[in-house]
Amino acid sequence: MTLSPTRLAELYRKACELELQAFKPGNVSVYADGHDMTVADFRISAEVSATPLCNPDYCLGEKIYYAVKATREAVACNTNLGIILLAAPLLQAALCYSGLTLRESLRRVLNASTITDADWVFRAIALAAPGGLGEAQEQDVHSSATVTLKAAMGLASDKDRIALQYLTDYEDIFDFAILSYYNAMNIWKSKSWSAVAVYTALLSKFPDSHIERKYGNQYSGMIIQTMAKLSRALATPTPEQVMPLLYQADQELKSRRINPGTTADMTVATLLAVLLQEEWA
Repeated sequence: MTLSPTRLAELYRKACELELQAFKPGNVSVYADGHDMTVADFRISAEVSATPLCNPDYCLGEKIYYAVKATREAVACNTNLGIILLAAPLLQAALCYSGLTLRESLRRVLNASTITDADWVFRAIALAAPGGLGEAQEQDVHSSATVTLKAAMGLASDKDRIALQYLTDYEDIFDFAILSYYNAMNIWKSKSWSAVAVYTALLSKFPDSHIERKYGNQYSGMIIQTMAKLSRALATPTPEQVMPLLYQADQELKSRRINPGTTADMTVATLLAVLLQEEWA
């Protein structure tokens, strides 16, 4: 089945809100702002980006560009480029293909990406101006694209985990993060706490691209250890008892201006994929 643009926008906004309701140490949530951004910034960003992301008249690249443009005009900062880059193909897959699984549809969307899509996305990245992203010897975002969007993402996949998802049909999300989500849901029956489990599980396993672009790997080992400890602590029927550890980890990361932004974006994409799959089911 396919879903209407209106329903897709609702599910996208819901995924964004669920992620904000999750206490993600080092990142913005209802428990703690951070990095000169607020929960309100992210809520506004989700609201204004939903319509262009779900516009059936836009190609994939246009969806991404106009969602970034709407966000930039509304909050004047880069709150959600990674979210948009991950959400757009999922929403396109849910809009365009019927009779397939979400992942099969996603694979078709990614394989069908064009040079025009890449051009629009280059413009979006240049507009969002994320630190350390988009400048490269090949396919610099300040120049015109000469390869498809998937191929361009492949060139960036060694330094950006969001780009890597385009190359692997979202392997980290479908083969790891969604499983972490449902393992937690089986225990807690809470979407927001399950999002915390996804976030800590991802950071226990994969370095965060946003952090490594800024600091190299100097904090990678510390973050993996901290999040593995949190993941173990969260294996409890009452996750609220882990709140002191979450506050402690949040303070430690933010005092060093460490923001696992890529992992937060992948948490949103995981929640969106779950909501889309449940809607289809």
